[in-house]
Amino acid sequence: MSKKTALITGITGQDGSYLAEYLLEQGYKVYGMVRRSSVEKFDRIDHLIGDIELVQGDLLDQLSLISLMEKIRPDEVYNLAAQSFVPTSWAQPTLTAEFTAVGVIRVLEAIRLVDRSIRFYQASSSEMFGKVRETPQTEMTPFYPRSPYGVAKVFGHYITVNYRESYGIYACSGILFNHESPRRGLEFVTRKVTDGVARIKLGKQDELRLGNLDAQRDWGYAGDYVKAMWLMLQQPQPDDYVIATGKAHSVRELVDIAFKHVGLDWKKYVKIDKAYLRPAEVDLLIGDCSKARKVLGWEPTVSFEEMICMMVDADLKLLSEEDKGG
Repeated sequence: MSKKTALITGITGQDGSYLAEYLLEQGYKVYGMVRRSSVEKFDRIDHLIGDIELVQGDLLDQLSLISLMEKIRPDEVYNLAAQSFVPTSWAQPTLTAEFTAVGVIRVLEAIRLVDRSIRFYQASSSEMFGKVRETPQTEMTPFYPRSPYGVAKVFGHYITVNYRESYGIYACSGILFNHESPRRGLEFVTRKVTDGVARIKLGKQDELRLGNLDAQRDWGYAGDYVKAMWLMLQQPQPDDYVIATGKAHSVRELVDIAFKHVGLDWKKYVKIDKAYLRPAEVDLLIGDCSKARKVLGWEPTVSFEEMICMMVDADLKLLSEEDKGG
């Protein structure tokens, strides 16, 4: 039997790198789409370069996506590419819409035109729930996004449903709640905290500036969440699933665990900075993944505390290695 082939957009990101690793373990031929003009670093996938094939394409360019589908003829497409940093979506709302909303149509159109048997995964987001109508949130909870990013993700979600129902394409959306790892970008609060803690522990900085410590999120481990993406595309029928831990943690709790892990009292180092407060805050996101547990047989394996400690250790190691190398 020939190998299954997968195309991942956004392969240079946190999720793309973990998904590529997982698909390689399952015996896939993995292609990763990168932009010609991209200044994105490939550090998250450096260790995979010999095992995956990078191909050029762009969510802003319809023709490039059609050409890619014709060339590769993938069995599965995972659309993880997006302008995914929420604060940036206020500074660049139109660009966010082009990538995160209209980009989804371009991928789906390429599948519709080239081969409707290609299975499609769309990375939806808990940010779609925004100002939540109910807690916890399920697949049936109404959306009320509170950022241009959240609004764009709602569009991407519903156009995926629309192509599934209109054209019979096997298209799924995973409504993923926050998921973190040592590969998370430094602009995200979890990584900002773990990097800051490591720097303070090593004497490289003496304070950590943060925004709303009371904001709560349902934080899981990215390595667990990419398995759910794959499981969605292996089912007899396409559907949408909430992927979450079902447990909420505050930024304060995150800070407390990270500082305690290195034997420090966070209250001596953390300063509140209004510059990091959002124009419209999302206060409590917590997901109910009962459907994913029941249908996909999926559940998280890494606890919040284990993940934060793993991230602090990784940042300590990274900074220590930089010192040796420099």
